[in-house]
Amino acid sequence: MSHVALGHFASGTRIPASSARTAPILDPAQGTIQATVALADATDAERVIAGATRAAPAWGERSALDRARVLFRFRELCLANADELARAISREHGKVLADAHGELQRGLEVVEFAVGIPHLMKGEFSDAVARGIDMHSLRQPLGVVAAITPFNFPAMVPLWMIAPALACGNAVVLKPSERDPSTALRLAELFVEAGGPPDVFNVLNGDAEAVNLLLADPRIQAVSFVGSTPIAHHVYQTAATHRKRVQAMGGAKNHLVVLPDADLDQVVESLMGAAFGSAGERCMAISVAVVVGDATADVLVARLAERVRALRIGAPTDAGVEMGPLVTDAHRARVTGYIAAGVTEGATLVVDGRTHPATANNGFFLGGSLFDQVHPEMSIYREEIFGPVLCVVRVPTADAALALCDAHPYGNGVAIFTRNGGAAREFAHRVQCGMVGINVPIPVPLAFYSFGGWKDSAYGDHNQHGMDGVRFYTKLKTVTTRWPSGSDAASFTMPLLK
Repeated sequence: MSHVALGHFASGTRIPASSARTAPILDPAQGTIQATVALADATDAERVIAGATRAAPAWGERSALDRARVLFRFRELCLANADELARAISREHGKVLADAHGELQRGLEVVEFAVGIPHLMKGEFSDAVARGIDMHSLRQPLGVVAAITPFNFPAMVPLWMIAPALACGNAVVLKPSERDPSTALRLAELFVEAGGPPDVFNVLNGDAEAVNLLLADPRIQAVSFVGSTPIAHHVYQTAATHRKRVQAMGGAKNHLVVLPDADLDQVVESLMGAAFGSAGERCMAISVAVVVGDATADVLVARLAERVRALRIGAPTDAGVEMGPLVTDAHRARVTGYIAAGVTEGATLVVDGRTHPATANNGFFLGGSLFDQVHPEMSIYREEIFGPVLCVVRVPTADAALALCDAHPYGNGVAIFTRNGGAAREFAHRVQCGMVGINVPIPVPLAFYSFGGWKDSAYGDHNQHGMDGVRFYTKLKTVTTRWPSGSDAASFTMPLLK
């Protein structure tokens, strides 16, 4: 059976691939192949990078206002085509349509932020730093930058990267996940339709070979990455060796701390959405509930168990569905392997997602799983599962909960639920983590703040979007100016400004 074959995007249009290697694009809800995507080789990469290199100078020389207007039209076209984009996300990833729309909206918030780049790229000016001498700074684009994005957010994460990069005057080569590349290709088309010049926003489809070509190519000035921690470490180390700027976001094991005074109605609802939304395939998903006190834990686990068993699981386009399938059968097998390991290691499996009726359907479905009596030495606690599995860890005190969060090697997001403002403030101040929610389960910052974790959740000096995005995608130049009326004698000492 023949399938639609997706290539790359360059020169303002979709182009066929040179490489004969392809990968299947699966329909997670049906368990079937719906298309294939090209896996780039060196010839494909050369064509895309060379075009971006030619296009970058002219785009960078256009006024910041002009670039912002193109992005504004791009945002309008994305909104006009939101249903199409959301269906593409849902069709290839498996998340429910409402979640796909939400992902797109969070991505477009960064585009809205980037429309204000002309203000954010303003430099500083000092009049008369010395007699007849002024000094000012300015931000200039890097040139060509690469964005390497994960399967779980095929619209949001690319938009987080490309919007500030393009607004700052760079040309972009986007390497999306080969599991769900259609959204990236459509975004590139919409950018050209909005007036973006050819070769300024490009899509290079591929796997590890394409990634390594981007990391090594001297024309790529910076690399932005989101994915697992082992790959993030590889991207950071390799790109830095090739003298590139890098922001590499890795894995997570996000904790939600429940103090005894917390509103358990709010906790239950928050945990259901944060742990099982998008089938747990989110880097900000809550995978560990740290509950202070056995009495609180007993009540919470009982209430959660009832809700987890009742999860509405089915085709992501069906009305009322709360959770769709996992992205691939191999990933489902990996998650079920962790469930089996948790049982072997001695955790109490309160709800076994492997027995959910939806698993009998075609597609890569798995029910939600709930573990109690999880301990820090267990693999289901230490490692990122990236699936619909919630672990409950019981601790005696708030200090023990804080220590547990701090000791984990990941430090992406954390939340605390309590009615005690003092306890919440102290926790937020002390916890070793990049993003903190107080009675907010998934504390993803808005576009005018920056997204990023600590410890093994992130490598590099800059976070995603916000002012960190502007700093990452520009280089700073400082100019010292004097207009003398005559020539000065040569000076062979360090110049002193007086």
